[in-house]
Amino acid sequence: MHPDVRDLDERELIKRSAAGNLEAFSELVRRYEKKVFTVAYRFTGNYSDASDLAQEVFIRVYQALPRFRGEASFNTWLYRITANLCRDELRRQKRHKKTYLEEMTAENACPGLPDGNSLSPDEIVEQREFQEMVQACLNELPDDYRLVLVMREIQGLSYAEIAAALDVAQGTVKSRLSRARQAFRRKLFGRREHFKFLSRLLE
Repeated sequence: MHPDVRDLDERELIKRSAAGNLEAFSELVRRYEKKVFTVAYRFTGNYSDASDLAQEVFIRVYQALPRFRGEASFNTWLYRITANLCRDELRRQKRHKKTYLEEMTAENACPGLPDGNSLSPDEIVEQREFQEMVQACLNELPDDYRLVLVMREIQGLSYAEIAAALDVAQGTVKSRLSRARQAFRRKLFGRREHFKFLSRLLE
């Protein structure tokens, strides 16, 4: 990669990428690939599907960049493409009656949990089970609830950013998020076999 590409601001990277500069686009991908993958993974619960989705997102982005006019921020535009593809993938999975739940081992897979280096072997196993339980609870939520919960609680997007990405009113985002939190909490606390570990984490 040309040494000055990493120093370019986002606007210049977008401009060059839209003109077909692959080095500039590779830098855009580098800056955003983790965010896109995190949304895709939390939405699908499957590493293979999330990787495929992330690749497809950036293919769509590259194809659409010449038409990007900046009415919304690039970040919002990217999340909109990601959200639409995640919904499409989930509909496809439901048509084929697929169900996924893989072990979560990615860095920062479950924000807020203790650092694995400070845990005993038994605690590491419990943490992994808890992470799997979190993903299982996410998988059981309706699509719209899951999406706003991931965007807000995991990605840390503002209500305005989520509303723009999903093309809905901020009030809709807030109401969906409230219902999503309630539904997620019920599912999480309903899994009694993990209640002891969950209680320690929330102390």
